Amino acid sequence: MATTRSKKKPTVCLVLQGGGALGAYHIGAYQALEEAGFTPDWFAGISIGALNSAILAGNKPEERLQKLEQFWNRISRPETDFPMPDNMAMAYNTYSASQALMFGQPDFFVPRPLNPWLAPAGEAATSFYDTSPLLTTLAELADFDLINQNKARLTVGATRVTDGELVFFDSKTEDLGPEHAVASGSLPPGFPATKIDEDHYWDGGVVSNTPVNGLLDLAGPSEDLLIFMVDLWDSKGPLPQTMSEVLWREKEIRYASRTSEHIEALMAKRNLDYVLATHPELVDSEQAPKTTKLRSGRKVDIVHITFEPLKGHIPLSDAEFSRRSIRLRRECGYEDMKQALAESPWTQQNEGLPCHYYKRGCEGHWDDAQKLE
Repeated sequence: MATTRSKKKPTVCLVLQGGGALGAYHIGAYQALEEAGFTPDWFAGISIGALNSAILAGNKPEERLQKLEQFWNRISRPETDFPMPDNMAMAYNTYSASQALMFGQPDFFVPRPLNPWLAPAGEAATSFYDTSPLLTTLAELADFDLINQNKARLTVGATRVTDGELVFFDSKTEDLGPEHAVASGSLPPGFPATKIDEDHYWDGGVVSNTPVNGLLDLAGPSEDLLIFMVDLWDSKGPLPQTMSEVLWREKEIRYASRTSEHIEALMAKRNLDYVLATHPELVDSEQAPKTTKLRSGRKVDIVHITFEPLKGHIPLSDAEFSRRSIRLRRECGYEDMKQALAESPWTQQNEGLPCHYYKRGCEGHWDDAQKLE
């Protein structure tokens, strides 16, 4: 059983980032957690992370992995999975992604009969695909009555189209349905906005591709948190040498940089709490808040693992749903989470808001630059 640095059992949180087909990495990461006996109390996700989170939260612990596997089997096409050299893998992945663009993905999304540029004003003119099949798939694989009983808490983030606000839907404060998870994954212009009550929502990744900030805001003031954050985009990478690499690198930076900024901002916020609680005389500014949402006294550890692109990847890897790629991404998530669990960094004595960052055998601490002594 996990304990934090305060020797208290924490709320175990699994935070899943968006990234389309790269989300198969989440399967392996969850499998490793399950095998190690870390049963999440709280699932939070954006985009594909919201869909995976809804399925995990919407099933009994002993059925979660099986249901998640069923989901990925249903939204991918049956095929022969066989080894291949890297140069063939790129061609194969391009073919697989082209299938998704042309024909959609089973039980996930389908192309609209009429190109939206030619359609009359309305929903059909606002996206290239229809996500109605996804609503049915989620309703069949996730028990939202169970979710709303809060056996395991679920939080998903979506962007309100009319004002650009990132809104977090939380099962602790409201009843959730399949539409909330679908809203979180409604990435324009591919997918249409999803209506919830009187508002319409796009993918949460339009504003922020990780829900960790919402989770920290929603947590109780004295609740210790052990957060396993599973990232699908890496802010660091080699200098591109081809146009394909340029397109992929730009996409990585666009989504990953937001995660970095959020974690750094959260660390600064947590350290400000520390100063205000212990040395308020050092803060002499009316602009400094008297209290912040990351209250002093709460112990928070973030264990952060990040997917590293596979050899033969393409700029459209996030739309490439071949069974082969799903298997390989899942294996990466499993190995990376096992490594993080083996290190158990949350048991270390650290001040501030430690973020323990793991990537294929390399460990770093994002908190070092801002940690207070």
